[in-house]
Amino acid sequence: MGDYSKALESYEKSHKIREKALPSNHPDLAMSYNNIGRVYKNMGDYSKALEFYEKDLEIKKKALPPNHPDLATSYNNIGLVYKKMGDYSKALEFYEKAHKIYEKALPSNHPNLATSYNNIGQVYNSMGDYSKALEFYEKSHKIGEKSLPSNHPGLATSYNSIGGVYKNMGDYLKALEFYEKSHKIREKSLPSNHPGLAISYNNIALVYADMGDYSKALEFYEKAHQISEKALPSNHPDLATSYNNIGGVYKDMGDHSKALEFYEKAHKIFEKALPPNHPDMAVSYNNIGQMYNNMGDYSKALEFNEKALKIREKTVSPNHPDLATSYNNIGATYFGKGDYSKALESFKKAQKIVEKALPPNHPSLASSYNNIGAVYDSMGDYSKALEFYEKSHKIREKALPSNHPSLAISYNNIGMAYSGKGDYSKALSFLETALSIWQKSLPPNHPNIKTVTNLIDYVKKKM
Repeated sequence: MGDYSKALESYEKSHKIREKALPSNHPDLAMSYNNIGRVYKNMGDYSKALEFYEKDLEIKKKALPPNHPDLATSYNNIGLVYKKMGDYSKALEFYEKAHKIYEKALPSNHPNLATSYNNIGQVYNSMGDYSKALEFYEKSHKIGEKSLPSNHPGLATSYNSIGGVYKNMGDYLKALEFYEKSHKIREKSLPSNHPGLAISYNNIALVYADMGDYSKALEFYEKAHQISEKALPSNHPDLATSYNNIGGVYKDMGDHSKALEFYEKAHKIFEKALPPNHPDMAVSYNNIGQMYNNMGDYSKALEFNEKALKIREKTVSPNHPDLATSYNNIGATYFGKGDYSKALESFKKAQKIVEKALPPNHPSLASSYNNIGAVYDSMGDYSKALEFYEKSHKIREKALPSNHPSLAISYNNIGMAYSGKGDYSKALSFLETALSIWQKSLPPNHPNIKTVTNLIDYVKKKM
């Protein structure tokens, strides 16, 4: 936090001198606004960042021709802030303005054009439009292949982006293939303690965690962590991210006390390194809240989830998916307490945000419908539960490959609702489909496989 304050103080002193000495449209003033905007962006104060980036843009518009690359840089900066705020249509608008300038001003294989395609791809990825994201990431990659040497770190970034889309699509083998290509380049081109290598290990670990191979995930997260510990000061936010990742694996393994231990290590670093309303602080409160929820300490869970919500209400746009995450977490806590009316209220708030913010086939909307279905299921209203489980399932069928583990969750839940209604033959059909998908996509000792196998046994006994 001290570093941000010092940077702001220094840039603002410099700006005051320039304001007195220079005319109001001087390019050096634009640079000043840009520097201050960048600090606010890094602090997570996005509205302030926008204010200064827009001042920078106003000067440049007056001082430069309309196709000048520096204007594109300004549009990109504003696009990035809108992306972080979750305003994806605005982010696309500014990224596309930047892209049009680059297309006119630069040769077709210029690295800045590749960056531009990559930025647009990131927005589509955040929106859950994975085919569009892939299209733009591959355009970016083709430029990189032509304009950069084969071991250039820029190509590693490109493989990394493509790998991320395949991970989101649930195609874990493809994701690993691209993450490993990225890693090989970084191993050859970077020193052994470079943070870029830690990013590679983190990404590979993420895929193993999604596949339910937690020992592999831990192995790679710990490799990443060792690099971060050597390369970074002890209170660097990236170290906190590393602790969060390790905590996430212990959470998935059901070791709640271990997960909490790592989440709290992360939180201590964030408290020292970041301003109190930084979005990463919200993520940290969110993680700790989830652990207390899983441990059945619902009052503690609510306390932390509400802290996360307060930060997000201040820092992101009212339709940002992160706000929906907060409402979902609060809903999950009320659900755990058995307060179904409060749970429904929170889950429906999340649903409204996701419906406005994301395309109709986004997996987050499927999760939202699933949560609402689970409440009706627990209330014994199996028809309502089925209605929402099936809405969730339709999205997942369109958005995800046929062996994605989330599809199996849908089949499993629909099967449970039919079981609740006493329609055991239908229940069996859905539960067996869930098992079949999980057997293909998860390791044999994954807890989901055990749970659905037990359910199948129960249903068969009832038939």
